[in-house]
Amino acid sequence: MAGLIKREDIDEVRTRTDLKEIVDAYVTLKSAGIGSFKGLCPFHDERSPSFHVRPQMGYFHCFGCQESGDVISFIQKMDHISFSEAVEKLAGRIGYELRYEDGGTGPRREDIGRRQRLLDAHKIAGEFFREQLLSPAAAVGRQFLSERGFDREASERFGVGFAPQGWDALLKHLTGKGFTQDELKLTGMFSEGNRGIYDRFRGRLIWPIRDIAGDTVGFGARKLFDDDQGPKYLNTPETTLYKKSQVLYGIDLAKRNIASKRQLVVVEGYTDVMACHLAGVDTAVATCGTAFGADHIKVARRLLSDDGTGGEVVFTFDGDAAGQKAALKAFDEDQRFTAQTFVAVEPSGADPCELRQRKGDEAVHGLIRSRRPLFEFAIRSTLAKFDLSTVEGRVSGLRASAPVVAAIRDGSTRMGYSQELAGWLGMADPNEVLRAVKNAERRLHSQPESKGSGQHQPSPAVVPPAQTTQGRPHEPSRADVSPQPEVRAAIERPNPREPQGRMEREALEVVLQHPGILTAGNWQHFAATEFVVPAYKALQQGLGLAGQSQVASSQWLEAVRANVPPELESLVAELALSPLPATGEETLTRYCRDILNRLFELQITRLKEERLGALQRMDPSVDPESYQLLQRELMELETARRQLRGDG
Repeated sequence: MAGLIKREDIDEVRTRTDLKEIVDAYVTLKSAGIGSFKGLCPFHDERSPSFHVRPQMGYFHCFGCQESGDVISFIQKMDHISFSEAVEKLAGRIGYELRYEDGGTGPRREDIGRRQRLLDAHKIAGEFFREQLLSPAAAVGRQFLSERGFDREASERFGVGFAPQGWDALLKHLTGKGFTQDELKLTGMFSEGNRGIYDRFRGRLIWPIRDIAGDTVGFGARKLFDDDQGPKYLNTPETTLYKKSQVLYGIDLAKRNIASKRQLVVVEGYTDVMACHLAGVDTAVATCGTAFGADHIKVARRLLSDDGTGGEVVFTFDGDAAGQKAALKAFDEDQRFTAQTFVAVEPSGADPCELRQRKGDEAVHGLIRSRRPLFEFAIRSTLAKFDLSTVEGRVSGLRASAPVVAAIRDGSTRMGYSQELAGWLGMADPNEVLRAVKNAERRLHSQPESKGSGQHQPSPAVVPPAQTTQGRPHEPSRADVSPQPEVRAAIERPNPREPQGRMEREALEVVLQHPGILTAGNWQHFAATEFVVPAYKALQQGLGLAGQSQVASSQWLEAVRANVPPELESLVAELALSPLPATGEETLTRYCRDILNRLFELQITRLKEERLGALQRMDPSVDPESYQLLQRELMELETARRQLRGDG
């Protein structure tokens, strides 16, 4: 059983991982000053770069969309994976063995190493297949693609390849690259006979099946030659990498579009995914030899941000009986979504690939636009089996469709479709339909639930608050670090153009980016300085607490963020990555000192004004000691002011 990753291991992975190296795989970065880089934000569309990375601090921030975080949150956001998955992925990348709390387990070092070897084998195999597609022996494969409207550029975009007809072409290639037969047996790319292992895929077109992070974990192969006695499509069998109930073909290409458009289109095959993407429906994915099930839904919900605030899932099926059966099976899983689900069926029975061939890209878009709610499709498909022109047919139709309506979990939706069903049946008395649905509902709820079916469990529409904190389950809760009052008014984010807080903002930028500029005494001065803007004051207090904890530089920003209100965490990243007006180390140091000196001088000026006011209101003959004390304080403040200016 997997346990929580130890906190110190999370910190170690964060410290050892080069943020710039990770971001470089997704974003083209250019220098933006001392120790800073910038590029086009991967989280929103923009023309000029506002995405900044500060590797030394281990943080990124976009000044356009306000996304920010460390290397772990970056991988979470880009690959749409959980906190623990991101940590484990980064740990595997640097070869670090994670430890788990409460005797829990995770991937062992040898497992991490073995997994990487398997991924490497798949990567090299994919390159081999792509090269073979250009060979004379692959002419029939290229013809197959061409007849379906896919040119060489399209084939390269989707990594389509060709497996030679021989028994050991791939085997020889991979063993020549240093892989052992024991390793290759684990890949699923080989079958085993009396004489040892041999190529599983022979004389077939090959599609690489990638996971959400873009790693090839398996292959799908389409028969090309008549003498091939195997099935039309042959996929990688279940392996440690390839779980058909979890993988979705095209998810690596579609994930960002699914997340931004909040739409998922589910098609039936590899060529359908290609056709959809080439036509501009870039949210299309396909299952790999299995129905769209619970594990696929988990991936889809995470990408769609399926929290009840919108989004849609569109299933496309062939118009034949098998397609309708698949659509009705999807109905069983539909209610795991809070996003609205639809079915798009082409009346002629054409799939998206055929539709694009015959009528062009716009026809594919038209198919998606013609979608109908899945509930409606399921009910109408049930009614289509009966002759509704007869009394007997209508009664039978009602008996068959009432359980379908009764299975709808949302009460308002169920009531709405009960009324629709009365109209579709042409029944004068809608109460008869309502009674039938109610009876079917009672029978449904009286049946014992099969364990783990989830058939009648509450919809996971909104994750409970206690579960939401598990999004980053390995990190201490904010209450453990810096308790906040249970009821607290949210602090508004300040306008950076407001002159009142300009000095405070500049000082916070300096201390966040270069905390070493403050000596022990200066930390006391900084903490005692009276900030006026509420948000900046809260950040100043968080900085003070983090400064007292003496954390390592690599954990500095994390410590600050842990000590500020949640709504100001992105402001911490923004100030920490804001470019400072300095062109070299010497000018940078001078700028930082000047900003802090001006901040301290401003505080001294305020204190002097307070002391002068008190002195003017005081009668020296009444309380000579207090009078003299105020005079000494004024002299000390003036001395401190002159020292800051270098006058004394």
